[in-house]
Parts: sequence; structure tokens; C-alpha cells
Amino acid sequence: MDAFYASVEQRDNSDLRGIPVAVGGGEARGVIAAASYEARKYGVRSAMAGITAKRRCPQLVFVRPNMNKYREVSQQIRSIFHEYTDLVEPLSFDEAFLDVTHAKKGKPSATIIANEIRQRILEETNLTASAGISYCKFLAKVASDINKPNGYFTITPDEAPEFLKQLDIRKFFGIGKKTAERMSKQGIHYGKDLLKFSLADLTLQFGKSGAYYYNIVRGIDSRPIQASRKRKSIGAERTFSKDYRSLSLLKEKTDMVIGELWRRIERNSATGRTLTLKLKFEDFTQITRSRTKVKVYESKDELLKVAKELLEKEAPFNKGIRLLGLALSNFPDEEEQDEAVQLVFEF
Repeated sequence: MDAFYASVEQRDNSDLRGIPVAVGGGEARGVIAAASYEARKYGVRSAMAGITAKRRCPQLVFVRPNMNKYREVSQQIRSIFHEYTDLVEPLSFDEAFLDVTHAKKGKPSATIIANEIRQRILEETNLTASAGISYCKFLAKVASDINKPNGYFTITPDEAPEFLKQLDIRKFFGIGKKTAERMSKQGIHYGKDLLKFSLADLTLQFGKSGAYYYNIVRGIDSRPIQASRKRKSIGAERTFSKDYRSLSLLKEKTDMVIGELWRRIERNSATGRTLTLKLKFEDFTQITRSRTKVKVYESKDELLKVAKELLEKEAPFNKGIRLLGLALSNFPDEEEQDEAVQLVFEF
């Protein structure tokens, strides 16, 4: 979807159309969740601090996020996807991979199907979407960003080798900003530069990721669509209006974060063995601390107790804390849950 959260807000409020809009980030230290294309012209991006965005675009309008509304629209869009294929792998509310090799409807052409889906989305939600079409996940993802907003791009197997040679290394999905900078220092600016390095060289330089880089620049990506992706963690976090060093005040904030985390745990009927505390300091450095149990965490009080113990171990704080987050992970699978049931025998 194109600037999904911001586009939904502009669709539902005519006063926001045609002007720079940011969803989230309105608080003094808030972070932007999404920016409209009008805002992006000024360099405003998601994950940017609101104060930075306002400096770049003084006329920027901040809107509070409405996750329930975005979720409803996302479900509406996914229902359209499932009319064409059951092989749908959601990546987020606004993005998904679809395998239409054996589509349930439409002409036998991925490009035609993609554009038919885009038209359906526009007609039923009044929102635009962009599509990337290719024979593997990596190329489809890269292609989806080429003609945004409201566009599509197809990369055929015959076109892939030359396309990848000319592709800026910064646009390779899976190569982040720091890795791109590191590659640049080694003379790797485009795909054709990356092709010069052997598998052994890339593995030596980048560890396990080296094999991934070696394959994708050759258009090799055999990952299948995972129609039922399992959630790996559930978390909640809060960015504070000012930095805190007081342990007692941070414990109060922990109560609030645990409250939100527990609501999400109950909503997803989740259980997990690992609780992780995340602290982000005033200089934007961060640490994580975890505690894993043999059995799952069973109550909100138990989570709160462990969270505060993890927090206490880091005190006293030499730097102010601007964000505190907590996440539950290490979910048992169904077989493990079955094994964990206490059996009762009559004598």
C-alpha cells in the first residue's frame, strides 16, 4: 500500500488531502509511523523523530494513529488477495507476498492479476497500491518500490540478470544502510560490483549474510510463500516526554507498559517463556535484558515482577532513559503445549 496509514487518514478527512501529513510523532519526543507523499518531498520519513520532521517541514500536520481502523482496512484488502490465491504471506498491515502461480481466478499472468487486484483495492477502499511482480520474493520486493506510488513493475527471468547488475546496492532488499556503507568502502556500489566477489569472500566479510548477498545478486531466491507465518514475539513500548534516571519513576512506567503488553497477550491468547526488557538512552544507544523460564509466564503480576527485577539490575542509571519496552517471546508450539499438560490419575 502507498503511505498506508497516512493515506487512510487523508481518505477519511478531506482537510488532510494534498498537504503534508504524519501519523504519530505529534508528541514532543514521538516517532513518526507513516508520512504522506506530500511530507516525503521534504525528507520526512517513518521512524523519524517528530521534532526532526517538523524542522524539515514546518507546515507538517500530525495525526494520532488509529490502529483499529488500519487493521480493518488491512483485513478488507487481504480478503481481496484471498479471492485470487490462498498463498498469501503478510509482512505487515500494508504489505504481503502473493504466489499466483496457480491463481484461483484471473488470467494466467502475474502482471495482469496484480493490476486487477490494485484496481479492486482502489474501487473498494479508495486507496492506491503498488505492485512488484517477479519469479521470486527478493525481486518482487525490489520491484514494488520502483514505481511508487500507484504503480507496478515487472522483472522477468530474462530481464533479472541485467537489472541486478545496474541496481544500486542501497536498493537491495536485505542490505541496510550500515552494510551498504561498508560495501561502498570496498568498491561495491552496484550489483555488477557485488558479482565480482566469490561466495568465500562474501562469507568471510559478512558471515552468514554473505551467502544471501551472493545468491540474490544472481537472482537466486528459493524461499516459498509462508501462508501462515507464526508470530515470534509480542511487545509494547513507550517513549517518554523527558528522560528518566529515577528507578522509582521507571518502575511506574513499567507498570503502564506491562499493562499494554498484557492486553496484547490476552488478545492473541499467547504464552511465552522469555521476557525481554529494552532500554533506549538519551544518546539513542540501547540495551536489552532477558529472562527465560522453563515454563511459560502465566500472569500479568509475574511479568511485572520479572520486568522490575531486570530493571533494578541495571540501576543506577548514568544516562537518562527515553524509551522503555517489554516483549514476550519464545512461544511453545502446539506439541510442546500438549506435553506440558499435567496428567491426573485415579488410584
